[in-house]
Amino acid sequence: MQEEVTEKTVVLSVRTAKMTARILQSVLRKLLASMKKVHARSKIHKGRQTVKQLIGQNQGVSNIEITDGNIKSFERVAKKYGVDFALKKDATVSPPKWLVFFKGRDADALTAAFKEFTAKAVKDREKPSILEKLNKFKEAVKSNVVDRVKHRQKEQER
Repeated sequence: MQEEVTEKTVVLSVRTAKMTARILQSVLRKLLASMKKVHARSKIHKGRQTVKQLIGQNQGVSNIEITDGNIKSFERVAKKYGVDFALKKDATVSPPKWLVFFKGRDADALTAAFKEFTAKAVKDREKPSILEKLNKFKEAVKSNVVDRVKHRQKEQER
């Protein structure tokens, strides 16, 4: 039974007076070209895709709302977990929301991806900004320079 499923047969009929190697070669080239066209049309998309492509795979579609505008970092995490998804922006609401459509079978993988995504987002929010750090260091250096000047003046007075 397994051998019957895995084996494929191609039937090719050619009408010719004399079968030569050139005719057979040209027929096989045409056959391969038509097989490539069929294969290109039936390509299954992976990762980020349009909603239409996602629905076209007939595997059931679910969605989740995201209000965060940092979609690129979500794409990295979703790619890591192998989730097929589609993003759609809902601009009718202020602030705009993003709808993430995904296949029903990817629900567990998407849950894990969202956990990692939200943990990363929370971690990034807790970090102080680099500009704030830089301003603190600038102030510290200025106060240090002022202290040195005062210290030098006291030494010169002695």
